[in-house]
Amino acid sequence: MDNEAKKEAFRKFLESSGVLDALTKVLVALYEQNDKPSSAIEFIQQKLGGPTLPEYKSLQAEMSDLQTKYNELLVTHQKTCQELEELRNLQPMAASKDTVDGETPKDGL
Repeated sequence: MDNEAKKEAFRKFLESSGVLDALTKVLVALYEQNDKPSSAIEFIQQKLGGPTLPEYKSLQAEMSDLQTKYNELLVTHQKTCQELEELRNLQPMAASKDTVDGETPKDGL
């Protein structure tokens, strides 16, 4: 496939997916602004539905906090699972020890 065919296929993709219309509308809105924004990129991001720079930084900080909490909870979960497994391993030993002594367990096990 030659270069021109690739360009044409990509253009058709952008057009069929609605990207060209969205970008055209945003650029027209920017052009029609009487007071041009200080940051054209932020204007375009906002019009396309993306977060502003302060919102983005806030979301990144929140994600970092949530990742830390997740890691802490994961470690706690692993410790709890390990304790549970140790208790499960002790339970058959205690039950067999009771039956060896000739007593039946009090809780019916």
